[in-house]
Amino acid sequence: MAFALVDCESFYASCERIFRPDLKNIPIVVLSNNDGCVIARSTEAKKMGIRMGVPWFKVRENFLKKNGQVFSSNFTFYGDISARVMNILEGFVPRVEIYSIDEAFLDFDTLKQNYDLYNFSCHIRTIVRQWTGIPVRIGIAPNKTLTKIAINEIKRRNVPTSVLCLLNEKEIRNALAHTSINKVWGVGRRLTEHLNKVGINTALDLAQINPQNIRKKFSVVLERTVRELRGERCLNIDDDISSKKQIVVSRSFGQRISNLKELRPVVSNFAVRAAEKLRSEKQKCSQVSVFVRTSPFNNKKPQHSDLRTIGLLTPTNDTRDILIAAKKGLLPIFRPGYDYAKAGIILNKFSDEQTKQYSLFKDPNEPKENTKFMKYIDQMNAYETQIYFASQNTKKWSPMKQNMTSPKYTTNWYELPLVN
Repeated sequence: MAFALVDCESFYASCERIFRPDLKNIPIVVLSNNDGCVIARSTEAKKMGIRMGVPWFKVRENFLKKNGQVFSSNFTFYGDISARVMNILEGFVPRVEIYSIDEAFLDFDTLKQNYDLYNFSCHIRTIVRQWTGIPVRIGIAPNKTLTKIAINEIKRRNVPTSVLCLLNEKEIRNALAHTSINKVWGVGRRLTEHLNKVGINTALDLAQINPQNIRKKFSVVLERTVRELRGERCLNIDDDISSKKQIVVSRSFGQRISNLKELRPVVSNFAVRAAEKLRSEKQKCSQVSVFVRTSPFNNKKPQHSDLRTIGLLTPTNDTRDILIAAKKGLLPIFRPGYDYAKAGIILNKFSDEQTKQYSLFKDPNEPKENTKFMKYIDQMNAYETQIYFASQNTKKWSPMKQNMTSPKYTTNWYELPLVN
């Protein structure tokens, strides 16, 4: 019985290298939406001491002096590459749990007894690299928590093949002894402090504690972690992704917005994106909220924040209905004379798209609700927006600062890589 964890190496930086072979061995950082903070680093950038979340302006001069390359976040591109990697993994085993944009758990239980898991994983790694250009690490162990430990060991030992099996007791104990408690999956900063106070400093220390005592003193969640460190299996592959309970689309602005004429199309863009996400979840919503706020860090300017919620009598996932609600919500909360730094759309109160709910009374604002029409628009806008709604911002101007974005190589016909 075994699980595997596939972890994409420095995923955002690796994506940027796919069509830029000249960036091999070059330090790379990727910045947040407004080019404010570092959200991803290549191995070379990590060795330079660039920390995750550090403000870009603090490291900019020194990083560029050492010939580092910097990119604004290109989430459309990263999301497409991630989907390609996950599709490949789903072709190897029947059960895959996509844990994050760059991680997935594989269920190896279905493979034949005495199957060579190491060579099989090396083959998976080779195929992913050949077909997508993304290097991955693969940790194999009896349960999820130990696969995380295996990935840490690959990094610590610098395993040449980037594949490691932790399947016998001696190997597991050795790995746990070299894993500090803060590196254990699910153990955060506060819990680390509490455990350190009682003399638990490594994963092996934690594994040797009686699970029932851990449950009494801490929680049932930490008890499960202890049991998994001891080789038991408490967490299974979750391949049934539950629907979201809420959808939020919001952005902080690199350029402040102080008039309704500029803010309205930006909020409309958020509403359109939220509606697309809602349909992808096969859900409808009965509540649309709009919020705006100024920057809480600028005490010299007047402050204002507000939220307005619009209830819908009939659940809908039609973009036009959500746009109407967004407009109704924005008008009463906007205040002239304020420099707004952020806005957003929140969708709540979901129901299945197959369920039709009728009202006892005539709704004067009967939802437009044209499922086929929305489906066709989604298909045409799947990779790059071609059809806009009238209230959207159709110009290339954006309130966000993203001055160093790479091309959308795989999702935009006009940005395909050129080969000489």
